[in-house]
Amino acid sequence: MSCIGKAAALRPPGEASSCKMVEDELALLDKSINEFWNKFKSNLSDVSCQMVGLKDTYKDINKAFAEKLSVKLKEEERMVQMFLEYQNQICKQNKLIQEKKDNLLKLIGEVKGKRQELEVLTAKVQDLKEEYARKKETVSAAKKASEERLTRLHKSVDLYKDRLGLEIRKIYGDKLQFIFTNIDPKHPESPFVFCIHLNEARDYEVSDSAPHLECLERFQENVRKTKNFSAFLANIRKAFSTMVYN
Repeated sequence: MSCIGKAAALRPPGEASSCKMVEDELALLDKSINEFWNKFKSNLSDVSCQMVGLKDTYKDINKAFAEKLSVKLKEEERMVQMFLEYQNQICKQNKLIQEKKDNLLKLIGEVKGKRQELEVLTAKVQDLKEEYARKKETVSAAKKASEERLTRLHKSVDLYKDRLGLEIRKIYGDKLQFIFTNIDPKHPESPFVFCIHLNEARDYEVSDSAPHLECLERFQENVRKTKNFSAFLANIRKAFSTMVYN
């Protein structure tokens, strides 16, 4: 028997009953404490297990997050690399575009220069055409004048051929050779010759007289001024006649 039980046996019945209640309450309290402790330990074990589970879950989550983060970082790194490559391509394209633009501007400048040169050449060609037309007109007029002179010359030839014994031959260098006969009474067939042609200025030019006439240059200047070819031929024949009789 416990001390409390012994003490309760020695006490009066009323007090013994009171002690019995106290003991019951203490036993109930002890039981409640033990139940609470057991429950606490059980809960603590569950919490510990939960903590371990949470720790493992945290590790798994952390590992998964690290893997996702690594993948994300690699993806971002790839995107950054792609952006840098794209930016580099853009720089190259811009440089190429600028070069093409510069070449185009240079080409446009050359085209403008060629256009100006073409305009200058066109103006020069037009001037040449106009000058050619003027020269052509001048040549045509000179040709017409030459033809008129030749016509007059042929008329003079026809006139003097029978009367003065004149023969005309065309020789080298577009020259006309005039041959007089019937000048020397002793030798009627003896030829007295001179040549004539038109120079670049379309003027008469007399040369190669045989026998030589000192007055030939004076006759040449006179026919250039007067354009009277008949008188010129008469003067030449008269000069040859004077030479024979002197």
